[in-house]
Amino acid sequence: KMGAFPEFGANTETHSLTAEGVTMRVVVEGEGPNIVFIPGGDQTAEGYSQQFARLTDRFRCISYDPRGAGDTTSPPAPWTMADYARDCAAVIDAFCDGSAIVCGLSLGGLVTQQVAIDFPDKVQLAIPMGTSAYIDGFTRDWMQAEIDLRRDGISLPDYFLASHYAAFAFPAKALHDPELWEQLKPAYTERFSNREPKDLIDQWQACLDFDCREDLKTCPVPMHVISFSEDIQTAPSMCKVVSDLAPNGVFHEIPGLGHVSMTRHKPGIVAEKLIDIIGGVLQG
Repeated sequence: KMGAFPEFGANTETHSLTAEGVTMRVVVEGEGPNIVFIPGGDQTAEGYSQQFARLTDRFRCISYDPRGAGDTTSPPAPWTMADYARDCAAVIDAFCDGSAIVCGLSLGGLVTQQVAIDFPDKVQLAIPMGTSAYIDGFTRDWMQAEIDLRRDGISLPDYFLASHYAAFAFPAKALHDPELWEQLKPAYTERFSNREPKDLIDQWQACLDFDCREDLKTCPVPMHVISFSEDIQTAPSMCKVVSDLAPNGVFHEIPGLGHVSMTRHKPGIVAEKLIDIIGGVLQG
């Protein structure tokens, strides 16, 4: 089945968690140190299904649908990154005995930073990927344009969705791989054709309102920031600001990957990097 995201395996458990008026769909699989994966914008927990497939033999992997996506229900927006961080903290308390490794991509990377800032005792290690301490420049203008387009009541036609959004997610070599494009085209069409305009607006606005530059300077949590050399949305220079500001920050750049290469393109490379980082920190 070709869905917006690859599906989880048969061993993944699905739970429902309610905390402070938010009811979240939570998925759990594996045994070992707890890792909570926070989805990016417009993503459900399935955004990490290919990481689960590679990591659950050595880690207990947990993810969930965030506010504005999937089966999670929440109070109406506006939402702040602090709201998203409280949701993640509730997942950590309920499924990880109050402490976990936290990893997130894009919107999930911003939430990862905020969880480490607001709940440092709950985060053993923070791994934000494709992230930023503050969104500016090209990325800010692009995201604001996407929000304004929907506020003006404009809907992008289905035939335009894949060629538009995949270009922001994958490097050129990936897009011009005919076999991969056969997967990406229907997946990205389904992902965004079913997207409620208000949900996109509310999630993306929370990202544009986010600025943790000052708070990062006193965050005690080890912060291993993963960037991707071909990332259009959050260039490595944006990611490096995060690792430079965090007292225990470490910067990683994976060559040849784009913003969402961990799904369908090169999931194994991302999984190996996570194994390497976590192993080094836990053993160190």
